[in-house]
Amino acid sequence: DLPTPPPPPLHPATHEPVGPDDLAPLFPPELIAQEVTTERHVEIPAAVRDVYRQYRPSPLVRARRWEQKLGTSARIYYKYEGVSPAGSHKTNTSVPQVYYNAINGITRLTTETGAGQWGTALAYACALFGVECEVWQVGASYDSKPQRRTLIEVFGGTVHRSPSALTEFGKGFDVDHPGSLGIAITEAVELAAQDESTKYALGSVLNHVLLHQTVIGEEAVLQLAKAGEAGADLVIGCAGGGSNFAGLAFPFLREKLAGRQDPRIVAVEPSSCPTLTRGEYRYDFGDTGGMTPLMKMYTLGHDFVPSTIHAGGLRYHAMAPLVSHVAHEGLIEAVALHQSECFETATEFARTEGIVAAPESSHALAQARRAAVAAAESGEEPVIVVGLSGHGLLELGAYDTFLHGRLEDDPLSDDDLATSLAAVPEVR
Repeated sequence: DLPTPPPPPLHPATHEPVGPDDLAPLFPPELIAQEVTTERHVEIPAAVRDVYRQYRPSPLVRARRWEQKLGTSARIYYKYEGVSPAGSHKTNTSVPQVYYNAINGITRLTTETGAGQWGTALAYACALFGVECEVWQVGASYDSKPQRRTLIEVFGGTVHRSPSALTEFGKGFDVDHPGSLGIAITEAVELAAQDESTKYALGSVLNHVLLHQTVIGEEAVLQLAKAGEAGADLVIGCAGGGSNFAGLAFPFLREKLAGRQDPRIVAVEPSSCPTLTRGEYRYDFGDTGGMTPLMKMYTLGHDFVPSTIHAGGLRYHAMAPLVSHVAHEGLIEAVALHQSECFETATEFARTEGIVAAPESSHALAQARRAAVAAAESGEEPVIVVGLSGHGLLELGAYDTFLHGRLEDDPLSDDDLATSLAAVPEVR
């Protein structure tokens, strides 16, 4: 569907395009095939559909009380992924990833997690298919979100604080280092590469993960039509690694490219980790240790360690290659917001719609609020579709910080950005 093909991932040593053999130590063959497929649609296995039936289709809800509060002429719909067993969109990809590993005889999966939604989702899926789950959680989130850690353990997963002393890479950091998703990825990849019965599972960024998440947008396109709307005028999602955003936005982008709808599509990121808005579109590693292939993406540099904002799922140094590609081609827009505005909006949303949004989702809500207020001033009546990627019932500590005036915005300085980008490899 895209007017230009995305650049291929490159081998870190040769800078040649990677092949299936390069990915085989980490992923089963079905996921490798999905990573490179040019098919428009990929069949969802029956075993995966059986799990999806627990919570899919997720609801598309008209936010009427929020509209009234804002006095807007806009019609706001939110696609709510908090109904999944893990409380977020992450279950959409954890289930097929574990399924494909299980049918290939894999008995253990390693992974990273930020705020904990991905670790929770993978632990749940591993429990369903009898696979061990070992999670490296970013240190700042591990320290501040003990309930999420407990939930991972309830589902049968094992959680380590990252950086850890369990890996050679992790031993190179101070024990109180706040960590990053890039560091946690390196630790999980290091362990997976040492054991033939172990593979690695990634919760975002890669093509097959984005593919699994498009079930969100596919449903939303049909649900919007059932609600009597001709289409969306504005589609908004929060963006960290990119899977939640792509899951909602890519089916609408397909409709846009086909001429059936013409929405503006906006990715919203935190000002402290402004990958799309201030990063550079370059080949870089997906992890801090440089163990992954080089991918063409918007990046702040694989050494980048973001501030300890409450939206832990948005603290990634780069953006999914496919999301980066469509942003570079001008097919989507991006904006960065401060977390204080996002929590203020999320609190208003909770008091009108009755849902406590995940801190990540609050970024999308804040941008939707801006659009709704603009519509109230102009008198226009746009149809706004916003991704609500999960609930924040295990993030009440973050809301407590906001409600008691202790929340601080921490935008990325030019000097820190320049230092981080200096480590990005030169690829010609």
